[in-house]
Amino acid sequence: MNFKDNKAIYLQIADRIGDQILSGALTAEGKVPSVRELAAEIEVNANTVARTYDHLQQNGIIYTKRGLGYFVSPDAKEKIVATRRDQLMQGEMDYFLGQLKAVGITPDELQRLYSDYLAK
Repeated sequence: MNFKDNKAIYLQIADRIGDQILSGALTAEGKVPSVRELAAEIEVNANTVARTYDHLQQNGIIYTKRGLGYFVSPDAKEKIVATRRDQLMQGEMDYFLGQLKAVGITPDELQRLYSDYLAK
């Protein structure tokens, strides 16, 4: 996995797991790879994955079954969407809209661009 410098690695791994849940690769009540399995797969220290899982567990995305491992929470998808939507609206959207204004993209043009994107 390629990591960016602008965000903690454990949060980037959490985002990746969130993406897998949103895409359906990991399903509600489905088993999540063990800490060691995921650490080996993405070539990071197991402590980093453990920190990721702790973060996801604190946010209600995954839970543990004692002796069986980690599983995706039934409402994980909804929680991820809500969190990402809040993050987008609170931070990235202001910058994005400012850039649209700066380059002169009108609301009608933006709507057409977005419609074209969804049609792909």
